[in-house]
Amino acid sequence: MVLTSVISTTPDWNNFAERSLAGECLSRQESLAVLQAPDEVLLDQLSAAFKVRRHYWGNRVRLHYLLNAQSGLCPEDCHYCSQSKISTAEIEKYPLLAKEKILEAAERAKQLKAGTFCMVISGRSPNESTFSRVLDAVQTVKQNYDLKICACLGLLSEEQTKRLAAAGVDRVNHNLNTSESNHASICSTHTFDHRLETVNHVKAAGITTCSGGILGMGESNDDVIDLALSLRNLGVTSVPVNFLIPIPGTPFAGLQALNPRQCLRILCLFRFLLPSQEIRIAGGREVHLRSLQPLGLYAANSIFVGDYLTTPGQAANQDWEMIKDSGFVLESADGSPLG
Repeated sequence: MVLTSVISTTPDWNNFAERSLAGECLSRQESLAVLQAPDEVLLDQLSAAFKVRRHYWGNRVRLHYLLNAQSGLCPEDCHYCSQSKISTAEIEKYPLLAKEKILEAAERAKQLKAGTFCMVISGRSPNESTFSRVLDAVQTVKQNYDLKICACLGLLSEEQTKRLAAAGVDRVNHNLNTSESNHASICSTHTFDHRLETVNHVKAAGITTCSGGILGMGESNDDVIDLALSLRNLGVTSVPVNFLIPIPGTPFAGLQALNPRQCLRILCLFRFLLPSQEIRIAGGREVHLRSLQPLGLYAANSIFVGDYLTTPGQAANQDWEMIKDSGFVLESADGSPLG
């Protein structure tokens, strides 16, 4: 009988980490290997991703606080969103909050130890009245609180992003959401190019770019890779990774495509392909990672604290305990460890 040696086909995850740190981009085949790896190598993948994360971010974790400053009444048909025109979800609907309410939310962000205050409004693009009130609120928050401000206002023109920069906005969020080829399956009222245009306007205005996606919307592994590569090619600075919360009343209410291990593999891939970026575990963290949430911090370096737009998050003290128990430390608004 002739004995033949068995050649392992398991990739060298540490090699992926080293090449990522060297600025190399994984091939599509290697990226697929990350997403398709068996569960028994997940800890090895996380260990390699952590080498990249630790190089750029040490053991620090950034907290962001999200304010739904204007809710519902949106003319877009994004299939994942409870605020879209085609959603029948039972949510609060209201115009832009009064400045006093926005200031109260900024105070709440500070109490929850967040370094970034994220103001989000529903709608395709703000009209002039709403936009002027947003600018005024931004300036007032900046005068009263040591917080970075991120604005998420929908599609923006070049002129609008310049005005946001002048008002003191630190970053603008506008997610690509999915791959270019998959975009038409989640929204028909605007295109992938519309989203790219807004991110490029933000870059041109000199504002920090925040753009990520939503995973679990029926996309393929190739779509996940294409999304990450689009963000890499854009050179975005902050990347929120959302995991779809299938909200009753939305077209995606019945989607249940994720499990905690797959979410962790996605986070590892994003860290390999976006080595220096702030990667934030955003919406759906509690729903999909569940008891494995602490492991997500070995690839990501940021989370939201408090509630999301129309869905609840876990209690802030649980997040603080999770971070501390995992050996990480909170990061203040200026980037230093928070005592």
